[in-house]
Parts: sequence; C-alpha cells; structure tokens
Amino acid sequence: MPIFTKKERKKATRLYFATDLHGSERTYRKFINAGKFYDVDILVMGGDITGKLLIPIIKEKNDHYRGTLQGRVEEISTQKELDEFINRLGTLGFYHKIMDEAEFHALSADKNAVDVLFHQVARQRLSDWVDLAEERLAGTGKKCFVTGGNDDDPEVLTAIRREGTHSFFACENEVIQVDEDHTMVSVGYSTPTPWKTPREIPDEDLGEMIEKMVTHVPDLSHTIFNFHDPPVDSSLDTCPMLDWSKDPPEPIIQGGQTVLYGAGSKSVRKAIEKHQPMLGLHGHIHESQSVARIGRSVCINPGSEYGEGILRGCLVTFIDGKVEGYQMTSG
Repeated sequence: MPIFTKKERKKATRLYFATDLHGSERTYRKFINAGKFYDVDILVMGGDITGKLLIPIIKEKNDHYRGTLQGRVEEISTQKELDEFINRLGTLGFYHKIMDEAEFHALSADKNAVDVLFHQVARQRLSDWVDLAEERLAGTGKKCFVTGGNDDDPEVLTAIRREGTHSFFACENEVIQVDEDHTMVSVGYSTPTPWKTPREIPDEDLGEMIEKMVTHVPDLSHTIFNFHDPPVDSSLDTCPMLDWSKDPPEPIIQGGQTVLYGAGSKSVRKAIEKHQPMLGLHGHIHESQSVARIGRSVCINPGSEYGEGILRGCLVTFIDGKVEGYQMTSG
C-alpha cells in the first residue's frame, strides 16, 4: 500500500534592506550587524553610500587641533577629544584629514587637489566597509549586496567592486541570484535633482536603462527591483517643495502648511506597473518612509536618519514569488 507524505515546504528567504547611509560609520556597522540580529539570509544596502563633506582638522602647536563642524570651530587639546571629534564626523558620514596650516592653505587654493583628496578618503572608507563585511559575515552564509546612488561618484564606487569576496558584492547593473528561486536587478541612477549630483539622468533615459536590464531577468514575477529612485506619486517619494530662489532653498508654505509633492520617477513607476516584480526596494527621499502596493508589487522605502546614527531598515520575508511579510525597523 503506497504511503503518501506531505511535500516539505520550502524555506522562506529573509532579507534586510537599508539605504542612503551616506558614509555614516555608525549606521553602517549597525547595518552589517543587522544580519545576525534579525537572522536574515540577505542584506541589501541601497544607494547613496558615500559621504558629503571632507572636514580638515588643523594641527597646531603643542599637539592642539582645531576643526570646524556645522559652522562651529572646535578647539581640541587632548587625544581623547580628537578621537571623539573624529567619531562624530564618522557618524555624520563626513570624512576628515589631519593637516598643518600650510597644507590647509595650499589645499584651499586648489579645487582639483580637494577633489582628488575627497575621492581618496571616500574610496578608503568604502574599502574599509568591504573589509568589515567580509570579516563580520565570514562563515555565516549571509550575503551583502550593495549599489551606489545618484550622490555617489562613479570613480569612488569602483572601491566596492572587488574580486574574490565571499560575503560583500557590488550588484549594480547586474541581474543576480539572491536564492534558488529569486533574482534582483539593481539601478542606482536617479532623475535630475536641483543639487546636480554625479549620477543623474533624464527620466526617459532611466526608463531605457531599466528596460535593457529586465530583458535579462528569467522570471519577473520572482524578481526584486532594487531601484534607488522611488516610483512617482507612490507615498515613497513625498517631500517638501522648495523655493530655489532663496539661498539656501526654503520649503514653500501655503495656508500655513508645507507644500508636499511626489519627487519620484515616472519611468520607475511605469516599469513596476508593466512588469509587476515581487518586490521593489527604493530610497532617495529620506523623509518618505512608506510601503506601497503597485498592482501585486510590494514597494518599500525605509527612509534614512543616517546623520543621527539611526539605522532605518525593513525586514522582508518572501517565498515562491510572493512577499509573506515585512516590518520596518529602527535602531
């Protein structure tokens, strides 16, 4: 007599997504540790991974230092104070360089030298991040996939493309296998912004880039769209409208209320509506933490508070082309 047994259910995949870390050392360390803390299989770090500022620390006589942070001159007289100042810069995502007065004045007069130094320290931080991920995730079987964003200089991003890694993988402009049944396609460019960041392209060009990528996806119902730019008018892209005639730009106020609008991409939304991926992972608009359904697609922007050292993220569980659950996290 034949014996019938229940087919063993596949194990769901657990993914942790965070984005827009902007060089923050503390936030990145929390991100890498989230793999163990949340017991996930996959870590995905969305774009805008590099910092925005390089802060010179001037070495003075008698081993004293000074540095200017957010308009305030900090006088530093002990090694402990220096370490604390450097740690504060790291949490904010800023870079630093210790130099004497003569070096500072020479650098201030040479914009090209400033750019070279900025790229150098930014690349070094990303290289250190690769090393940290390889160290912390070694032997765990967990994989960390990373893309750039519109704020990230292409030259600096070469630091994350390293051969022979076991846990940390740059995945932009590639279709990668995240588990046996699911793939992920990643695009880090954004539509034009008022800040004229390094990797902006017209919305139509972004759409063409996406369409070229998805032709290589074997099953779009089992894929993840990891696109830095969120879909327009989706609640993932809501931000204040700014008056750019002011310096610095100010939010537009009407009737005592800040005017809000959807700053996302029409092409990203069109691609999601057309191809209906299982999951959309997005960032770019820090203040617009949200989850939206576009057809069958679950689209997520966990938001970002990197400058406070706060890791905002989203824990997602999926199986057989379907999102079983998600939970926003903050820590």
